[in-house]
Amino acid sequence: MGRREKFLSLLALLGIGTGACLPDEEESVKSDAKKSARYSKLGYDLTPPSAEAKAARLKELTEEQIRVTQHDGTEPPGCGVLLKEKRAGLFCCVVCGLPLFRSTTKFESGTGWPSFFDPVSPDHVTIHVDRSHGMVREEIVCARDGAHLGHVFDDGPPPTGRRYCLNSASLRFYTDGEALPAESKPIETQTAYFAGG
Repeated sequence: MGRREKFLSLLALLGIGTGACLPDEEESVKSDAKKSARYSKLGYDLTPPSAEAKAARLKELTEEQIRVTQHDGTEPPGCGVLLKEKRAGLFCCVVCGLPLFRSTTKFESGTGWPSFFDPVSPDHVTIHVDRSHGMVREEIVCARDGAHLGHVFDDGPPPTGRRYCLNSASLRFYTDGEALPAESKPIETQTAYFAGG
């Protein structure tokens, strides 16, 4: 006997009618999906995109962007289109649009890859141990969709001392004042007022 059947039997023993109040299996799955929604401290939705939404987005990317973000690729040093980007703006995940780094934290590291000393929010990037290529490194992935971004090292400037070394192919850059797509904006919140008597 499954959990649902046991629960219905218990309700019957207690004399509680179920009517149409119990959700069916499909509604339970939808409810579980809503519970798994995650938000960053800055109010960005970190819920992973559906497989269909991610597949549609990947169709819009170049082969190089797919190689880097989906297959842990690395651009050759000095080749990334965002390496010399000096305008004020926001660097977002090329796959899902989540804001990752601000231009105010970008610095010239001399490594050949765009480098930053601090993410937009620690919630927006996830760090994994990477043991590939005979090394132990810290891999950076997008906290929303898991896209490979690059690696982080402990040789950056103050105040963090960290160097987030990114592939240009994993990023989309928006200049300050440029319209951001919905996926690159925090969720809209509304204020509710409650009166007590």
